[in-house]
Amino acid sequence: MSEIERAASRTAVLVCQGRAVADGRVAVGRFSDPVAVRMLRAEERVPVDEVRTGVPPEGWQARSRYESVRACAEVMVPRTVAIDESLRSRVTGQLVILGSGLDTRAWRLAELAQTDVWEVDHPASQRDKRARLTEAAQQALGSEESARPAVELPLAARSVRFTPVDFAVDDLGTALDGAGHDPSVPTTWLWEGVVPYLTRDEVRATVAALAARTAPGSVLVVNYQTPSTRASVGRLLSRVIGGSITSGEPWRSLWKPQRMAALLAEHDLRVVSDNDLQSLTEALGEATQGRTSLRSGRVAIAVAESGAGHED
Repeated sequence: MSEIERAASRTAVLVCQGRAVADGRVAVGRFSDPVAVRMLRAEERVPVDEVRTGVPPEGWQARSRYESVRACAEVMVPRTVAIDESLRSRVTGQLVILGSGLDTRAWRLAELAQTDVWEVDHPASQRDKRARLTEAAQQALGSEESARPAVELPLAARSVRFTPVDFAVDDLGTALDGAGHDPSVPTTWLWEGVVPYLTRDEVRATVAALAARTAPGSVLVVNYQTPSTRASVGRLLSRVIGGSITSGEPWRSLWKPQRMAALLAEHDLRVVSDNDLQSLTEALGEATQGRTSLRSGRVAIAVAESGAGHED
């Protein structure tokens, strides 16, 4: 494994595997991510194929990976549907994805055709993603064209600007300034699958940084986790036994809805909806196994009240 692969987010791979599993099989008509499987490497597609065929592998490690991917698929469907539909209904000319991982929206959402997308993530994760995009495009071209180094997958969005940021040490505003983001124009902010991995201070600092660049008419879509003893114990066990590819990426902060709403309100961001993934799954008419991650995971949408924090 390369240095980049060791430093890049393994959670991002699991999320991509979950979406690849569900594509074309779950919530058909409302959930679709045909790009996800193309972002995965051959060995990462193995558990995806196993889950899609419903044939568990032998051996506890392989079975653990199988169950992780299967569980992730169940969580990804309501989360992705809620976010995708909010983006479609509130699309602006600027979309900033914080902690973009292996997100595929810029390559699959036709509604982003007039939107510039900024993908913000750790430098190592971005190098890994860009390598995967090139590999996927080369595979699509076939072996005769596979030596072409600059090719990437075709975009659905108007543009994508990769913006490397380590949320623990880097200044978000400075990075976005350098990447051409215009704080005077309404922005849709997407913050998915990141909040639990940040400390409370890092979450507060990120909210303050994005609010400072938020013009009136902007929207924040944020996915976060509420406190859950059962979920925390499960993740701790995964770290102890090393049975999960994400065992080295612990949760650092969990938020109750009231506290998240209060934090956003401090920066003139008013929550207009906040739903748990279990309710969203039931609204899709999908059966679940009552996973703790569905009850504790949430997607909130907030709108900029006045843009009081906006930089002039």
